[in-house]
Amino acid sequence: MNCDIAIIGAGPSGLCLARALAETGLSIVLIERQKESSLADPVFDGREIALTHTSRATLEELDIWARLPQEDIALLRDAQVLNGPSPSALQIQARHAGADHLGHLVANRSIRRAAWESLQAVGDVQVLCDTRLRQIRQHSGGIEMALSDGTRLEARLLVAADSRFSETRRLLGIGSQMKDFGKSMMVCRMNHEVDHQQVAWEWFGYGQTLALLPLNGRQSSVVITLPPREIEKLHEMDPLAFAREMEARFSNRLGSMELASGRHVYPLVGAYARRIVAHRSALIGDAAVGMHPVTAHGFNFGLSSVQRLSHLLREAHQRHRDIGAHALLARYERQQRMATWPLYQATNLLVECYTNDRLPMRLLRGAALRAAQQLIPLKRGIARHLTTG
Repeated sequence: MNCDIAIIGAGPSGLCLARALAETGLSIVLIERQKESSLADPVFDGREIALTHTSRATLEELDIWARLPQEDIALLRDAQVLNGPSPSALQIQARHAGADHLGHLVANRSIRRAAWESLQAVGDVQVLCDTRLRQIRQHSGGIEMALSDGTRLEARLLVAADSRFSETRRLLGIGSQMKDFGKSMMVCRMNHEVDHQQVAWEWFGYGQTLALLPLNGRQSSVVITLPPREIEKLHEMDPLAFAREMEARFSNRLGSMELASGRHVYPLVGAYARRIVAHRSALIGDAAVGMHPVTAHGFNFGLSSVQRLSHLLREAHQRHRDIGAHALLARYERQQRMATWPLYQATNLLVECYTNDRLPMRLLRGAALRAAQQLIPLKRGIARHLTTG
């Protein structure tokens, strides 16, 4: 089997890239280890995606946004950052960026389903489900792949989109800078008595980190970060005990709370590929950059990688140039590194500072937030970044 581009991984970034390259005349093969039924109707995994205005525009271009049910889209108006028990907070308001809201929140499941529907509507991308990449052989003209079902596939360009723990990245001989934060995070939906007013919270407590992502009505996605053993204890609690525990952890600021979904646990690990491209190969999404969720920019970075790579590939194809040329891929890598490396490093530094509970750092954390609250230009910059990505 021969194709122009083979994409490994049908997560949100892989699906979006396939959709972006559909109807271009390029032959695309999308390879995914899950069954087709799991792509058509993904299970709820607890993750809510914060989408910037730029990301929404990209999803609109890809005919994905219009396929999202309105009830699955929640407005993200403003955000606030809290530290320890202090009632004061750093307020990040959309008006600082000249907007009436920072973005939207959509469940990862909904984005995947809408992206799959959009891809099926164009119908010119071949999808190989229930299949894994086993081996690759690089040669001057392309990449030869051996798949788990015995198929041998030849492509002019290989794109890895198979998570921050990418097996494809490893097969390509590309290492990554892994940042294991030594914590686990639990995500779930909860109903609560007090209205969130469409404001997201990031609360760096002492001994824990809490996040509140406002959904529709008086419901939010709650994210709690703790050492793995403590997360395991929370996971094993019955729903009523868990709700009382979360009320206490939120210092009763949300009133009574009620579990509204299953609880999902993920290891907290960041990743940044040491190279984003190789011979006739490129990485996108989390395979290239796997962010700590504190800035809610993971999928926005994924969409930006889709936009950059697909633009370069469409342009090369229209000009009858080699889509796997070193110069093209090097240009993509430069663009993506410039857009992601500073924020990746800054995010890791922020997490290190605001999860250090030693007394001197506690005092510094509080002073830094109080000072930032008074710096309007800083808040404008943060708001613009959260709005546009």
